[in-house]
Amino acid sequence: MSQPNMVPVEMNNNIGDGDNNNNGNNTTTTNNDMNGGIVLGDEEIDSANTSENQEDGSDHQDPARPSKRKRYHRHTKHQIQEMENFFKECPHPDDTQRKELSRQLGLDHHQIKFWFQNKRTQIKNHQERHENSQLRAENDRLRAENHQCRASIAKAICHRCGGKTAIGEMSFEEHHLLLENTKLAEEIRQLSLVMPKCTGKPVMNYTLTPPVPARPSEEIASNRREVYGSIGNLPGSALRVKDVDKPLIIELAELAMEELMAMARLDEPLWNIGANGTSLALNLNEYTRIVRNGLGPILNGLRIEASKATSIAFMNHLDIVQSLMDVNLWSNMFARMVARAMSHDAILTGVQGNFDGAFHLMTAEYQVLSPVVSTRECYFVRYCKQQGDGIWAVVDVSIDHLFPNLELKCRRRPSGCLIQQIENGFSKVTWVEHVEVDDREVHPLYKSLISSGQALSAERWVETLERQCERLAYIMTPNVPSIEPDGQIMITNNAKQSLLKIAERMTRSFLTGVATSNGDIWFRLSGNAGSTVRAMTRKSLNDPGRPVGVILYASTSFWLPVPPKTVFDFLRDANNRTNWDVITTGGEDLQLMSQIGNGRDSRNCVSLLRTPNTSQKKMMMIQETSTDPTASFVIYAPLDVTLTENVLMGGDPGNVSLLPMGFAILPDGTAQPGREGGSLVSAAFQVLAEKDPSARLSFSSLATTENLILKTAHKIRAYFSQQTV
Repeated sequence: MSQPNMVPVEMNNNIGDGDNNNNGNNTTTTNNDMNGGIVLGDEEIDSANTSENQEDGSDHQDPARPSKRKRYHRHTKHQIQEMENFFKECPHPDDTQRKELSRQLGLDHHQIKFWFQNKRTQIKNHQERHENSQLRAENDRLRAENHQCRASIAKAICHRCGGKTAIGEMSFEEHHLLLENTKLAEEIRQLSLVMPKCTGKPVMNYTLTPPVPARPSEEIASNRREVYGSIGNLPGSALRVKDVDKPLIIELAELAMEELMAMARLDEPLWNIGANGTSLALNLNEYTRIVRNGLGPILNGLRIEASKATSIAFMNHLDIVQSLMDVNLWSNMFARMVARAMSHDAILTGVQGNFDGAFHLMTAEYQVLSPVVSTRECYFVRYCKQQGDGIWAVVDVSIDHLFPNLELKCRRRPSGCLIQQIENGFSKVTWVEHVEVDDREVHPLYKSLISSGQALSAERWVETLERQCERLAYIMTPNVPSIEPDGQIMITNNAKQSLLKIAERMTRSFLTGVATSNGDIWFRLSGNAGSTVRAMTRKSLNDPGRPVGVILYASTSFWLPVPPKTVFDFLRDANNRTNWDVITTGGEDLQLMSQIGNGRDSRNCVSLLRTPNTSQKKMMMIQETSTDPTASFVIYAPLDVTLTENVLMGGDPGNVSLLPMGFAILPDGTAQPGREGGSLVSAAFQVLAEKDPSARLSFSSLATTENLILKTAHKIRAYFSQQTV
């Protein structure tokens, strides 16, 4: 039988006494055979001296070696088993424990020390090899996925026409640079033909760097809000979590759920009446006392926003849960606050048939509807849990600490909602918003609103949920209520539902062109640094919901010294339209054809308007007015008369092209009990600047659009200045 390779005992006698010493003499251990023992490479060695336990040794004298050859020793199975058992309980024994073990096992305490050192090193090496293997497998998978994506992009075709994909949306600057690049290339080509004749020398062949391809066209589908593959500074490929981090994320989400449940169920003294006299504000001292686990201290430079609100929504509790856990439904339902959203990964999908126990990794941009206020980007895990019969909870908590290179200005502490089933298809929703934000660069117009915490408060979320549930209920009702003044026309219920669907698509499109999301390229229309007018361009191709060509989006914000209700009532009244509308009416009053209700408040409605029969310009217009205690909207769009009449006769509402315009009205954040505050109004226009999608956007189109939006804002400000004198 071959003798195992041995190492002289004196090798270990030269090693220092420190228990954590990992020098070259005893740290190269890797694997252990079934008998255990101290390991060097894959071989067992003895760490005892030659003066002890000679009867246990397995040495064989080699006559070819000197007679003073050092003796070797193998630990017995009993010794190895005892040390293995002790290692499971205490992998780092102190000197007293090592001496006690050496006494029990009949080994020198140095042997004990070196065995534990090598055992720890062995386990560490095993772990490192396992992690390296996982990383290599993940790298191979990502390479294969990248190769597949590149191949798909190279073969991409338009799903409508079957041809190659279109150039897509392009900002004015991109379009201008592309044309300039082409112009310069042509000039160089012309010069290269002329120069040899003048100098008699050949000219080098200069090649311009090809321009960066424009981003794909954004299609606003009629049945959902588009969800993008990257969110501003949060590219999807950079936000893939490691498998080793997923248990930590799950544990964090479960702690966040416990915190949310406590904050949703407790009232005073944790929650007190806010400065405006209506909302609930968090008592931070009480919060610190109650909540001992969480995200830790507030990050430097960030400010806490915390609020709580409760509402009754006309929707089944399970449908609300689904709307929150499906990123498309969520971003559609809360389009007023969510500019873009994306689901990255489902760590756990939950129980079969529902979302109980589901964990989703998500990114989102939260918006305040103004071109001068930046969106808030967040990366978080969303966790859904059934808390009892008919009771569900959904919580968000940020996990950006796993990505130290991300520079985000918003961090979601445990936030979400508690949903409770009540009778007749209604649900009671308690919403908690708790975030850290960096608002040091907020535009002065919105400073008070942002600092008050009302811009994205829990009250806004529950009011928006309640309003959207009303809209959906009215679209599905078999008998939609409406008013037709003087009995001018009779509109069927199907036609009313079609008009409500057109209005829903119009509103969704309008909301994408108000705030400056990080996924779009916005620019100032004028060179004035103080200008609040922002604009961007998109190309529309083969979209039945929008006209073909280059669409210019323009948006601006301004303040009015009257409360939002006054502004809303003024703008929604067709009799006041000639006081401010410089685009659609041509100075003529519009007549109301039909007013279709889509909410309990009669002011929440969709109106079909048209010019008088005596007018030379035949035009129809659809307008939606919507209001709740936190925000109001007046949104409208001119309609093609022929297509609209076809819809009224039962035609497809998806074929009606829309270029929405309108106003988002928010409180300015200065209201207090007994004193009304002012209003912040954002006006947004969408204009067909060029009918040819490949045409260059002219400066005259930019100047005209800027003049129209500024003139509209000026007329509204002038009207209320006269009213408040």
